[in-house]
Amino acid sequence: MSTSSQFAAPRTLDEATALLARHGTAARVVAGATDLMVQVRIVGAYPERYVDIKQIPEVNVIDLRADHLQLGAAVSCAALSEREDVRAAFPGLVEAAELIGSTQIQSRATLGGNLCNASPAADTVPALMALDAQAVIAGPGGTRTVKVTDVPAGPGATSLADGEIVVAFRIPVPPARSADAYQRFIPRTEMDIAVVGVGVSVTVDASGACTAARVALGAVAPTAFVAEEAGAALVGTDLDDAALAEAGRRASEAARPISDRRGTAEFRRDVTAVLTRRTAAAARDRALART
Repeated sequence: MSTSSQFAAPRTLDEATALLARHGTAARVVAGATDLMVQVRIVGAYPERYVDIKQIPEVNVIDLRADHLQLGAAVSCAALSEREDVRAAFPGLVEAAELIGSTQIQSRATLGGNLCNASPAADTVPALMALDAQAVIAGPGGTRTVKVTDVPAGPGATSLADGEIVVAFRIPVPPARSADAYQRFIPRTEMDIAVVGVGVSVTVDASGACTAARVALGAVAPTAFVAEEAGAALVGTDLDDAALAEAGRRASEAARPISDRRGTAEFRRDVTAVLTRRTAAAARDRALART
C-alpha cells in the first residue's frame, strides 16, 4: 500500500457508499484484495483511499432459504466451500469457487471481487450466470437488484455507478431434478487462468427429458455471458450425446474469443464445444441422481 493512501473500514453500507461516492475513481473497494493488490503494484497507480467492506454485516451472510441463497459479496471462497448444504444445492458454483487460486488465495478471495474485477476469465461468474443469479447493489441512491449478466461491461469494467458496491448475490434454489456444474480448461494443472470456462444448469422431468437449461461461457468474449442458443439446444431432449454435441456446437458459434499466448481463437472455439458437452453431461448426471 502506498504511504499516501488512506484506509477506511466502514461498518454500514451507508458509510461505505458515501465514502465511495465522495472519492469516486480515486477509491477502491477492498473485499479479499487478491486481485486488487496485484493490480495496483503492476500499474503503480495507488488509490487515494481503500474502502474495506468486510466489517459490514450484509456482505458476510450465507443464508440458504427455501427459495434462494443469500450470499454476501465478501464471503470467501473457502467459507463457501465449507458449507455442505450450499455444496449440495449448488455443486457447480462451489466447484468454480474452489478453482480460484491456491488454498491461501481461496481463504481471502470473494465472489463479489471475482465479479467486480471484471475479468472475462473469472471462474465464478459463468457459474453464477448459469444459475440465473442476481446481484444486490447498494449505492448513495439506495439498493437495486440486477441480474449478474448485467454487471460486467467489458474487461476490467462493470455497470456499477460511482458509489455503488455489490452487497450480495441472490441465487434461486433449483427446482427438483435440477443440478449445475462448472468446468474450465487451463494450460497447467492448477492455479492458472481459464482459457475457456463453462457453467451449465439443467432441469429434467421424471422421464429424464430436459425442461430447462442455461449455458454460460467465460474467457471467450469481452465478458462472461449466457449462450442462449446452446441452452435451447438441450431443452426438450434426453440430454443424449447428440443433444450435447449440438449444444457444444452452438456454444462454439456464440464464442467470440481472441488469440493470445495461452491459445488461438480457433483453439478456444474448439475447446468451448468440448467443454460445453462435458459440463452439460456432468450437470445431467447430477440432475438424474436427484430424481
